[in-house]
Amino acid sequence: MKKKVEILAPAKNLIQGMAAINAGADAVYIGAPQFGARTNANNSVEDIAEMVRYAHLFKAQVFVVINTILYDNELDTCEKLIHDLYHIGVDALIVQDMAIFEMNLPPIVIHASTQANNREPKQVDFLQKAGMKRVVLARELNLDQIRDIKEACDVELEFFVSGALCVSFSGNCYMSVAGGERSANRGSCAQNCRLPYKLTDGHGDTLIESSHLLSIKDLDLSDQLPEMIKAGVMSFKIEGRLKDVVYVKNNVSFLRSRLDSFLEGEGKDEYQKASSGRTFYTFDAEMGRSFNRGYTDYFVNKRIKKIGSWESPKSKGQIIGKLIEVKNGKYLIENADKLNNGDGLYFINEHSEADGVQVNTVDNGWITPNNFKEIAIGTLISRNSDANFNKQVEKDNSAIRKIGVHLSFKETKYGFTLTATDEDHYTYTEEIKVTKELANKEGALKANLEKNLVKTGNTPFIVDDVQISLNENWFLPISKINEIRRNVLDKLVDIRIEEYDRDEQPIVKTDHPYPEKTLDFTYNVSNKLARQFYKRHGVEEIEKAFELQWDPGKARVMTTKYCVKYELGKCARYQRETMGEKVKEPLTLTHGENQYKLKFNCKPCEMEIWEKDAELEFEEEQL
Repeated sequence: MKKKVEILAPAKNLIQGMAAINAGADAVYIGAPQFGARTNANNSVEDIAEMVRYAHLFKAQVFVVINTILYDNELDTCEKLIHDLYHIGVDALIVQDMAIFEMNLPPIVIHASTQANNREPKQVDFLQKAGMKRVVLARELNLDQIRDIKEACDVELEFFVSGALCVSFSGNCYMSVAGGERSANRGSCAQNCRLPYKLTDGHGDTLIESSHLLSIKDLDLSDQLPEMIKAGVMSFKIEGRLKDVVYVKNNVSFLRSRLDSFLEGEGKDEYQKASSGRTFYTFDAEMGRSFNRGYTDYFVNKRIKKIGSWESPKSKGQIIGKLIEVKNGKYLIENADKLNNGDGLYFINEHSEADGVQVNTVDNGWITPNNFKEIAIGTLISRNSDANFNKQVEKDNSAIRKIGVHLSFKETKYGFTLTATDEDHYTYTEEIKVTKELANKEGALKANLEKNLVKTGNTPFIVDDVQISLNENWFLPISKINEIRRNVLDKLVDIRIEEYDRDEQPIVKTDHPYPEKTLDFTYNVSNKLARQFYKRHGVEEIEKAFELQWDPGKARVMTTKYCVKYELGKCARYQRETMGEKVKEPLTLTHGENQYKLKFNCKPCEMEIWEKDAELEFEEEQL
């Protein structure tokens, strides 16, 4: 049997979730009324129920995000919500807090969120034995590490392939709560990593006056799909539950094209699409035409390039060309024929800051902006808002998904039958009982059937084949042909939804040993049930979650694979030949009153960020 491979899309709300399905997603992930790690992307149970019905029509799945840490007073509310989600047909929950395994739950499938920081085979193996059907891997992993995890445990693996990147190990960023008491693990990240910082060295000298030193590029692994599939990944996740519908449809359709090329070529004998139907587009997808900060493959191919987006955390878009000339309040730009009225332009100004203007008119290479700004000749211009493309993609009919169906029209003793059989072999037959009359014109009924049975209109079907079996040249009004076609296809919709086969998995309390005996605050244990879970699995000491014990000014607020020294060209491991003089540590980041010290752990190739009053020890590491 072929292995299923899926594209998993974000759904900010019902409308965007349906748009993602129409664009070709095999599954969507969506926030519930509470407990999702994006507080601005919550949805009612009623809307999720409608999302489930629509997705299941295409044999696509709906996963609900319950991935915040929970407090004791929220446990009962969370348990009730999970029961509600199960009863409306949700396919799986994406969770961080192990308290959920201690609840009295229905047999709903559970996935381990990337917030659980799934980086090592022993952690993933433990989660699988605890009852996780799928694990969303940490984004920092490379292909070799993914292969090691797959070899160690037979669990579904999901991996992010496009969208914004958290600079921290997921679930282990506390800058937001330390800087303003907004917890990322509670869904309220303030995105401190996207702020501008001053960088000073151990002498107090300023190395960089102001730059977005923790902001990194967006992820694009679209050309890595075959290698990732072979490594063991079966679900390709798009980040972006706060992004707009253009971003969602564009990313889904682009990845759909890339994945289908593999499934129809190199992977056709071993892998298959995870849902039904095919999508018809009125636009040419290109990821660079929607929100992006420039792209990186992050660490999937190990550390080989710089990944910082220091100029700005805003969208950079696509490079258009250089500024050639400025005259009478207008700009002459290379490749200006690519631009349209209303486009947004991005550039770095003379102060090395991200800046932009909007195109008012385009005339023979000359751009008239809505607000003229001085730009130096030779400046590289990008388009970060494509007005025409946005309008085109925003239309409801820009991506239409259809399920292939075969129709068979036959004559019976008392009338006629129409049978519809779709690509998944669901079938329905309806009969019209009529008094048969011969037609006046030879072949009229056959011609009318061929013309009208294929008119599927707004239904989710497309007719791939029609077979007609008649003994005589009978007469049948076109209204009757249309009526039986509508009835058959409407009933087939109901059948597909009603007979959808949802996986179920009973929650069984386990007691296999956890890989660690002592858990520090980075394990985010914030309630009695999570503590109970870990104790039963052999953990002896459990520190409270950061949010429950923060000591202002002295905490480690982030651990990350990203490295400021590497971005500066001062890495002793990778840049020894070109690094020049070493920098005096500790390096310090400052934004307003917030100050952070950087600690570099070169053996595991990680960077830590500590608050200003922390006492750090710095050792010369042998590499």
